Amino acid sequence: MKENKNVPVADFRDTYPKFTPEMKHTHKILIPDMLPFHFGIIVDFLRKDGWDIEVLHNDSRAVIDEGLKHVHNDTCYPALCVTGQFIDALKSGKYDPEHTAVMITQSGGGCRASNYIPLIRKALKAEFPKVPVISLNFAGLEKDSGFPVTLKMILKLAFAVFYGDVLMSLYNQCKPYELEAGASDAAREDCLKVIREAFDKNKYRSYKKWTKALLQRFSAVRRSTEKKIKVGIVGEIYVKYSPLGNSHLEDFLLSEGCEPVVPALMDYVMYCAVNNVNDAKLYNKKNASTPLFALAYKYLYGVQKKIIRMMKEYGFEPLHDFEHLRRCADKVINQGVKMGEGWLIPAEMAALAETGTDNIVCAQPFGCLPNHIAGKGTIRTLKQMYEHENIVAVDYDPSATKVNQENRIKLMLATARENMEQEEKAQKN
Repeated sequence: MKENKNVPVADFRDTYPKFTPEMKHTHKILIPDMLPFHFGIIVDFLRKDGWDIEVLHNDSRAVIDEGLKHVHNDTCYPALCVTGQFIDALKSGKYDPEHTAVMITQSGGGCRASNYIPLIRKALKAEFPKVPVISLNFAGLEKDSGFPVTLKMILKLAFAVFYGDVLMSLYNQCKPYELEAGASDAAREDCLKVIREAFDKNKYRSYKKWTKALLQRFSAVRRSTEKKIKVGIVGEIYVKYSPLGNSHLEDFLLSEGCEPVVPALMDYVMYCAVNNVNDAKLYNKKNASTPLFALAYKYLYGVQKKIIRMMKEYGFEPLHDFEHLRRCADKVINQGVKMGEGWLIPAEMAALAETGTDNIVCAQPFGCLPNHIAGKGTIRTLKQMYEHENIVAVDYDPSATKVNQENRIKLMLATARENMEQEEKAQKN
């Protein structure tokens, strides 16, 4: 049979609206509520740079229901939350779909987080076909985006993360102990003004000056000396930080009289940089960006060490030293395990135990395989290494009820209180 050479080849590429440079002046950009302490800082300086950006705070059950309608329920919970939050916001009537775009970050790893973009595009295509989806990433994905990532923007983002981490840590160390209700919240608002000033004056790189101002402001918050249970929060990055994703976990711990201890976001940033360098060593995957990632890590780690020193000087528990995290990881798992949050999860659990936080909530989306392996799968080893470590793995899922999640955490807290009572008795004897 003679082959017909004129048969056209089917084009399976999906068409989608692109965000063009001109849209900077015509479109509002919506971003999901993932980092309460960081996104406000980032949005402020992006607005100064001419971008019309808004962080979404809609977190009713309708958000989850919209996610379930438009994303397969076997897809991980964060993808469902983010998609649902976008669609719920667009349906609210507050935004003009003709002049609105949505934006999320992409790590570029093998986790499904790198595949949220096509999921969101398909979900939007049904009802909001003209809404573009922007990817904020440093892995060379989505090269046709009209949202340029410049060196200046990268520097601003890095320092926004540092300031957000310090603010989050200081707030969590003061809020449970404040003698005057609302004092920590007032300090937080004052510190946000200080950080805004740093970016407005383009002096954000003078981090010692601004970090000192944050430390001085929170030092002025009058605190009790009462001993409280410290609870670390680790796990998949979205449910670890997002109030929507973790059912307002930090607020719940505060209501139970605990001190939440949330590891820094910069740990994840440096984790991504180190993984690129490790790929060259372990898998011979060296490329042109490898030395740049090594240089970026060296610079960021240098800044982190100075911030740690300053926090210690003011009597606050400092951020984790990232090299200490790497040493902690090596005790449990190889640094070649980098799918999702990979070796960072057991590293943070070990580091928390070594710095006095024995009680830990490992937050994971139900069905998140990387998290089950690197998080839940290492708990037994960690408990053997640190006999007082009290860890509970909590699944977050559209079908999981808040009551069940909180009951699991309450059981962990009951054990924590027993351990604290035994410690106090032993000290008296």
